[in-house]
Amino acid sequence: MSGRRASLAVVAVGVLTATALSIVVTSDGLPAAAAATTTFTPSADTYVDNSATGTNYGASGQLGVDDSPVKRLFLRFTVSGVPGSVTAAKLRLHTDDVSGAQSPSGGTFKAVSDTTWSETGVTWNNQPAIDGPTLGSLGAVSRNAWYEVDVTSYVTGNGTFGFGVTSSSTDGADFDSRETGSATAPQLVLTTGATTTTSAPAGDPVLVGAGDISNSGSGDSATAALLDNIPGTVFTTGDNVYDSGTTTEFNNYYNPTWGRHKARTRPSPGNHDYNTSGATGYYGYFGTQAGPSGQGYYSYDLGNWHIVSLNSNISTAAGSAQETWLRNDLAANTKPCTAAYWHHPLFTSGANHAPSTSTRPLFQALYDHNADVVLWGHNHQYERFAPQNPSGALDTTRGIRTFVAGMGGASHYSFGTIRPNSEVRNSDTYGVLKLTLHANSFDWQFVPEAGKSFTDSGTTACH
Repeated sequence: MSGRRASLAVVAVGVLTATALSIVVTSDGLPAAAAATTTFTPSADTYVDNSATGTNYGASGQLGVDDSPVKRLFLRFTVSGVPGSVTAAKLRLHTDDVSGAQSPSGGTFKAVSDTTWSETGVTWNNQPAIDGPTLGSLGAVSRNAWYEVDVTSYVTGNGTFGFGVTSSSTDGADFDSRETGSATAPQLVLTTGATTTTSAPAGDPVLVGAGDISNSGSGDSATAALLDNIPGTVFTTGDNVYDSGTTTEFNNYYNPTWGRHKARTRPSPGNHDYNTSGATGYYGYFGTQAGPSGQGYYSYDLGNWHIVSLNSNISTAAGSAQETWLRNDLAANTKPCTAAYWHHPLFTSGANHAPSTSTRPLFQALYDHNADVVLWGHNHQYERFAPQNPSGALDTTRGIRTFVAGMGGASHYSFGTIRPNSEVRNSDTYGVLKLTLHANSFDWQFVPEAGKSFTDSGTTACH
């Protein structure tokens, strides 16, 4: 095989765990029963090669599995601190991003009873026997993508678990090892079943999210980890996946990270989602949660709030189908507070994308109906503006507070000319924007990725 990644002499990281909540959303948009999940990375991983019988590959950034020469892959996970019985276990591997990592067969996965082998000492000559039951197999795999095998029958609780992978293909696959870092290291994801009902306080639902989210990088993993610990309804401000919004990209990039919160997500589309004709990948992935296919605008209620998700990739002109629908929707609304979100920002200081003035009719309709907050993406950064009218003038009486929340995971953009009424900006921290929706006001909080200190918070009364 060609294009092999050179071995990496990297100090191995320890076991990484992250507890998550898989939320079931009720009809009013609030979370209901929660299932706890925990993600582990290996305590050891390597492969052996019968063409180099005395060589150890424990420090390699790559895990090979092949039939010519024969390569066998070994993984060991130490599971601890998992509450209750395991109801689901998924072993997940990420293929290497090099030519030749793809294969017509990702291999056959079996349990390994011997868990005493040394990552830095095991070779072909002293490899453990792959002697356990067959757990599953992978068909064709492509480069730079996630794949998973259901191992629920084997991993039932706390303990040490070994896996061996073999292949009958002479064009084998290459996976990323734990030495490549947490973004692509193998994962063992355990679910411990439904727990007690978890919901936001009565009258105080939470709306949390960001835009410009998923690609082959690690930013979306960091922000998805934040969502794991924030109950509520998840919004997206477009560009859910890069670069072209294909079904494959949604499955390979979005689904392993933000996709674990899909059941409670109310998205909006971005221009990259529309790089696939008709945004069919987007509408196919989210289904009815994205509104009518091809239309992409819809509304829902959370507590005392009316929430509107709009589509800035189709006509937003005054008198357009969308703008007419929006005015009718707002006229029928009986909730005292209103929020809206879409992709292209009317107000932004970003250097990469100028303000999208074509969306002003949507903002005007919201202003005419006393809306309170509007959220955008498109520029990959965070920016908060003071309340403004549709022309961008400061308006402390009826003005709408706005946020650019494009910090979901795609690489950051810089700022250009700072626009009037821009109050807070950040372009080096991934995060999510959390809105706590009170009966007659809202609190906002920028929640940063792990290891970063930037934050922003405050409160604004409804009109």
